[in-house]
Amino acid sequence: MKHKTFFWFMIPSLLAMLLFIAMPIVSVLIQSVYAPHEQVIVEVENCGPFGCETSTAVDQDATRELREAEPLGRFVGNDIYTDRNHLATSQVGAAWSSSTGIGDFISKLLNLPFYGALLFTLTYTAVVTPMALLFGFVIALAVNTLPKLLKGPMIFFSLLPMIVTPLIGALILFWMIDARGVLGSFIQWIANDPDLSLKASTPLTWAMLMVYGIWSSAPFAFVVYYAGLQTVPDDTLESAMIDGATPFERIRYVVLPHLLPLTTFMALIKIMDNFRVFEPIVSFNAAAHAQSLSYFIFNDLGGETQLLSSSAATSVLTIIGVSILLSPVLVRTWRDYGKS
Repeated sequence: MKHKTFFWFMIPSLLAMLLFIAMPIVSVLIQSVYAPHEQVIVEVENCGPFGCETSTAVDQDATRELREAEPLGRFVGNDIYTDRNHLATSQVGAAWSSSTGIGDFISKLLNLPFYGALLFTLTYTAVVTPMALLFGFVIALAVNTLPKLLKGPMIFFSLLPMIVTPLIGALILFWMIDARGVLGSFIQWIANDPDLSLKASTPLTWAMLMVYGIWSSAPFAFVVYYAGLQTVPDDTLESAMIDGATPFERIRYVVLPHLLPLTTFMALIKIMDNFRVFEPIVSFNAAAHAQSLSYFIFNDLGGETQLLSSSAATSVLTIIGVSILLSPVLVRTWRDYGKS
């Protein structure tokens, strides 16, 4: 393809990326270094029959003029990033100086809201991403070995978590783990503890959120792996069988290397997807036990007082976190591409 043809072919996509990705990121970055103007307070003297009293009131005209003069707000630099609701640099320094050991320091660090949310987000991503890929691969291998008559129904049932709306699927599991639900009652019977509640325990709540994440993500991996299995060369598999390779060895030395590009692609997609976990926390009503960075942004944007600058700073930190997690996969992909 000629360079001119390639340029005209790519320009619609580049314009769309500039309009819907680059410009919003720049806008969020700018908003994160500006804070809303404080209201102008003036003293007002109210006089009556029994004397005069001095009180304070908001000067609406002066406040409006200030906001019109500087619509972005007042420039605060990185103050929002370093406050207690985000990186909390002063609180982290105080915790380090007053800690008796690394365990005590980590405990104090996780009491800060941002770091607690970051821990859950990283844990969720680290557990759900590989487990969803593993389950998707296993399901794809199992379905691929079935007779044609059974493949259709099994594919349909395997895709059900993807078909069901994420919010509805999370609510169904939320009701099932209730003390009166099927799973909740079964777990109480297994543990021989009629008062056991998954919703009241932080570790169990985290576990259920991750179980839901794996359940809802595995069908995507299954679809991609199942399509990839159809492209595995039959000649290579037959040669491996003739050489005496066991089924496990054929999977390890033939199938997995062939599906490595697909695995890299899905890892990139699922890391980005899992790092912004939000719906399960809302569906499970689990904010008291688990909060993610996306839930932080939701809290800042909700309610009567919309903290736009705070949510913008959290969004920037989330983008940086995703970039750090993706960098090893991207570097390896770049190296493999350069060798080929």
